[in-house]
Amino acid sequence: GDLDKVVNLLLSLSGRLARVESALGSLGPHAPAEDKVALREKQRLLAAQLEDAKELKEHMGRREEAVGAMVARYLPAEHLQDYQHFIKMKSALIAEQRELEEKIKLGQEQLRCLRESL
Repeated sequence: GDLDKVVNLLLSLSGRLARVESALGSLGPHAPAEDKVALREKQRLLAAQLEDAKELKEHMGRREEAVGAMVARYLPAEHLQDYQHFIKMKSALIAEQRELEEKIKLGQEQLRCLRESL
């Protein structure tokens, strides 16, 4: 459960940071200074939160190793390999699911825009 939360947090923060950076890049030279300042502050805060989340992920990695060592004492080799595979695949699948959800949202937005333009 913690792995799900941390991976989702990392993906959420990196996505939000990318959107803020995109918004900053799309601001024209005549954009209000307040908008630029607000976006830069948001970018700074998101970058700091992302670094904190990465540290949390590293801590979880250390904890995962400790749990893995304990589990290794009690599981036969075959079950241990299954457990290790499950742990590795879980975060990859969460990331893939999140990416697919983002693509679906983007596709729905594009479809809505196309319908409105017709």
